[in-house]
Amino acid sequence: MENSIYLGLSRQMVLRNNMDIVANNIANMNTSGYRAQNLMFEEYVSKDKQDFDPMSFVYDRGQYKDTAPGSLTPTGNPLDIALTGPGFIGVQEPGGAIAYSRAGSLQTDAAGTLLNSAGYPVASAGGASIVIPQGSTEIKIDARGVISNQDGQIGQIMVAEFQNLQTLKPLGDTLYQTTEAPLPAENTHVKQGMLEGSNVKPIIEMTHMVETLRSYQSIQNVLQTENDRLRGAIQKLTRQG
Repeated sequence: MENSIYLGLSRQMVLRNNMDIVANNIANMNTSGYRAQNLMFEEYVSKDKQDFDPMSFVYDRGQYKDTAPGSLTPTGNPLDIALTGPGFIGVQEPGGAIAYSRAGSLQTDAAGTLLNSAGYPVASAGGASIVIPQGSTEIKIDARGVISNQDGQIGQIMVAEFQNLQTLKPLGDTLYQTTEAPLPAENTHVKQGMLEGSNVKPIIEMTHMVETLRSYQSIQNVLQTENDRLRGAIQKLTRQG
């Protein structure tokens, strides 16, 4: 008798997760290099031991990202970079592992270490940190990510491509992590003095939010009606007994 309630609750749980993802997309609509996330649904058919009364639950299968690039905006800052193509910038995590990002708003700390906007060191092509010498002028970053100043070449920013972009899992701070081996950035070019914007489409995300909220409320009404029906049935059976 409670199967309909279980099914409704499974749907509500997935809708709640979807609302969290949509809200996060909207919150990052102005975040440089952010890629919109989407939720994948799947049907999960459950059966009892007697192979009786199968129930079709809603299953949260996982997330996938919108891989469309964001728009490029010139900033005039020589340390800002944007990528054209499918590649990602290598960034050192606190534990030493390499994460990847499309956010190219870079800066230096007091020691000259090149950092991203979240304060993580930008990785060189070999995986080490990149240090901009004090007094550097005429900083140039070419299409391959090679950094140079008035005295010559300083280092090269790690830019990597991947066979399947959906293997990149979001970590927060516009960072992604993957177990897939990175590939040479043959189809990606670095643009100095520019930033890639978020690829979030605000109108579409607001529409998704309204649709998700309405679906959640609709299921809540169904659950309330079913709960009243079950309570009424129990009361009748109790009086008859």
